[in-house]
Amino acid sequence: MACAYIFLGPELGKKQEALDAVRKKLVNAEETVFYAGETPAGAIIDTIFNDSLFADSRLVIVKNAEQIKNEKEIERLVSCIKKAEEGTAVVLLSDEIKLASGFDDAVPKENRQVFYELFEREKKEWLRTFFKQKGFNIDLSGIDTILEMVENNTEALGRECSRLICFLPKDKPVTAVDIEKWLSHNREESVFTLFSHIAAGNLSKALESLHAMLAANERADNILAGLARSFRKLGDYLALLEKGETNFYELKKIGLSSPKARDDYAAAGRRYNIAAADACLALTADYDILLRSPAAALGDILMDRYILAIFAAEKLPSPA
Repeated sequence: MACAYIFLGPELGKKQEALDAVRKKLVNAEETVFYAGETPAGAIIDTIFNDSLFADSRLVIVKNAEQIKNEKEIERLVSCIKKAEEGTAVVLLSDEIKLASGFDDAVPKENRQVFYELFEREKKEWLRTFFKQKGFNIDLSGIDTILEMVENNTEALGRECSRLICFLPKDKPVTAVDIEKWLSHNREESVFTLFSHIAAGNLSKALESLHAMLAANERADNILAGLARSFRKLGDYLALLEKGETNFYELKKIGLSSPKARDDYAAAGRRYNIAAADACLALTADYDILLRSPAAALGDILMDRYILAIFAAEKLPSPA
């Protein structure tokens, strides 16, 4: 019979594994992907109901499902999912941890899962196991450096580490120096490279990095979420700087143990004070709201304006 699934949460790797498990259950499936907010509910419903002449089953994936909030659209989709033919699977995906409650009526409890971000110790164990299975011995400093330079979900970690193993030595333990050398040399543009350009005050490189990510279909809200983490960490760094406690132990506690990370935040600290870091966080929240509004159609322009606003926020006067 027809099946429906809801997979939520920020842990992209585990969520992808769950989606792959659904794919394996289907035979000769025709797969269609929609992005809620960009596709009318009617188009999704038509696809669920329409028979395929060339496939034995159908998989309909709806990403960004948290954006479906209209009650009538939810009712129509739920009714459609319940009436879908045998061999049809509908998967609702979101990085959020909750959808509109109406969807629960269409999806059995056992088919609803939330994949939360791994705890720090789980991320470290995941990395240790990944490298061990590939025949590498990595020390703790190497693991810490990866976690500082790569988005902390297993999809991003797996992607970056799969590239890394082409360059790392097998005849000795992999260290932070090895990771930093090859990860910086070989990586694609990411939130980390974007923040590095912001920290250095290089506007043209920052915009180039942003456009490269958007061209690679990186979601703007994911970029904002990554930069929000960076500006929170910058606030922590500036607080340590103000107290004169920028020793290695204190920096490591806030996630700045690698030389590259320390250099980036030291550079950012010369350009931004605590008031400016707070202003950058507020700007990030404002633009996140804009990207979820009707203005989202101008997403690329909004992101350019956001980067310009971040550069304009340098060294704001501290509040009296």
